[in-house]
Amino acid sequence: MALNPAGPEFLAHLAEQLPDAALRAPEERDLSEPRGRYFGQAAAVACPRTPEEVAVILRAAQAAQVGVVPYGGGTGLVGGQVMTEGPLPLLISSERMTGLRAVEPAGNVMIAEAGCILADVQAAAEGVGRLFPVSLGSEGSARIGGLLATNAGGTGVLRWGNMREQVLGLEVVLADGRVIHGLKRLRKDNLGYDLRHLFVGSEGTLGFISAASLRMVSRPARSGAAMLVVPSPAAALELLALAQARLGEGVSGFELIGGMGLRFLAEKLPDVRQPFDVPPEWVVLVDLGLPAGLSPEGELETLFEEAAEAGLALDGVIAQNEAQRAQFWALREAIPEANRLIGSVSSHDVSLPLEALPAFIEAALAAVARLGGFRVNCFGHLGDGNLHFNVFAPEGETRAAYDGQRRQVMDTVHEEVAKLGGSVSAEHGVGRLKTADLERYGDPVSLAVMRGLKGLLDPVGILNPGAVLQT
Repeated sequence: MALNPAGPEFLAHLAEQLPDAALRAPEERDLSEPRGRYFGQAAAVACPRTPEEVAVILRAAQAAQVGVVPYGGGTGLVGGQVMTEGPLPLLISSERMTGLRAVEPAGNVMIAEAGCILADVQAAAEGVGRLFPVSLGSEGSARIGGLLATNAGGTGVLRWGNMREQVLGLEVVLADGRVIHGLKRLRKDNLGYDLRHLFVGSEGTLGFISAASLRMVSRPARSGAAMLVVPSPAAALELLALAQARLGEGVSGFELIGGMGLRFLAEKLPDVRQPFDVPPEWVVLVDLGLPAGLSPEGELETLFEEAAEAGLALDGVIAQNEAQRAQFWALREAIPEANRLIGSVSSHDVSLPLEALPAFIEAALAAVARLGGFRVNCFGHLGDGNLHFNVFAPEGETRAAYDGQRRQVMDTVHEEVAKLGGSVSAEHGVGRLKTADLERYGDPVSLAVMRGLKGLLDPVGILNPGAVLQT
């Protein structure tokens, strides 16, 4: 069904139904995304405070056949929050929906509205002696609604899972303005279909998530970290198995860092402290969260000794206090910023079966090398099979000179992922960047079911048009 632009008459009608300050003009921050690949458009930005106001907006948009683009913290990397073409849409921002409706340490649950910033949710959990276990580089600006809509991951997925695993219930406003009041706090509830998982990861194409019941977990009594030099990704995988055999769920994070990333840091962010004088080709960051009575430093020393004896670790540095652990993580979290400053030709967020990771890295590096003298920064969450395989122009050349090869590079990397049974969208979503990839690599029956759900819940097609599913 063809959509209409959000014209003056529609906006005037909407303004009559909403409180003052619920509509504003779009600003540059509303129309851009972190990588500078997409520049959006919008007639206005709606800023509701309540699910009832969201319902008013969506009912009006459906009646007028006006597209609506949900907007959270704007940190998405696949263009899901920016609509670059088509009839002028309305943006609906969660920026004023920032209430924490409940924080209940006895039940290990909090109820957060969609506009709550992740760092504030983490702080609220810490304030009652608990942990909200999702952590990622954009946590100072990413909002809960967007994190749920994209099923964000981060560095703690190995132990605690994606955003999907943190949700006990959802409040969702549908395209026709009806509200699903699903903010349950139950660990067990088999009363019919579990609709929360329908909306988590749907990127705002099936409904607008307005609030969520989120689980909290007990904080580890002792934490520690080490950066260990490994001879290869295959050795890193064996080291992961060794660490988990010794410590089980005490392994909270296991990150692979490539030498190219360390060299990019030295070039663009020289103030970031690095533990090795010469950047090794491969390093792993091992993070532990242990109960009282266990020494993270002691466990990491034993792990390093066993790994060195087995030829899995060549060198290493163990954090002796929380400040040093924080420095290790600051290094890891600075890698994407260094990448941004260098400017990638093509960035890839992929996941593979753990046992296939070394073969993928070898094959993808070789395949990209056949295309030219590109540089590759391969890093990511090795523990959960998620790698960021980012391709850059040869040293001394600019990204712009290779923009014409961007699609070829992406297809080359994604083909290697597909050969090994992986996914070309691990934790960033599909957005508008990967709609063709979903068509190419997605299961046809699954795609048919997705389209059926879209047609049922959003028959006019107003919710984030052009995102996830090709029209």
